[in-house]
Amino acid sequence: MDNASSSSPRENYLIWGIKILAGLFILVFLGIHFVVNHLVAPGGLLTYADILAYYQNPIIPIMEICFLVFVVIHALLGLRSILLDLHPPARFAKPIDIAFVVIGVSMIVYGAWLIFEVVQLGRVG
Repeated sequence: MDNASSSSPRENYLIWGIKILAGLFILVFLGIHFVVNHLVAPGGLLTYADILAYYQNPIIPIMEICFLVFVVIHALLGLRSILLDLHPPARFAKPIDIAFVVIGVSMIVYGAWLIFEVVQLGRVG
């Protein structure tokens, strides 16, 4: 083992496993999303009114938030892996992880807020 590989951070098996599971869940939710939004919808596309009505089913916002969470986790862990493949000094590993956690949580909170706004629009209209 050389010095460069022992001093640079690496991806552990837990993170690798989470990334793989997130990818599998993305496929499941993406399949459901495509079926509902493109195969079941008349003409292959939901209208704005259809979407507002669709989001009134309590399972749909939960499903869409789960989809969002898995996409964000998978994407950011993938970007983290790419950065680690560049062999940054070990002192950069923690700031990289913190930055990705902050970015990921921000993206999920913002996306969930948008989903709840759509739910609210459907209730009012």
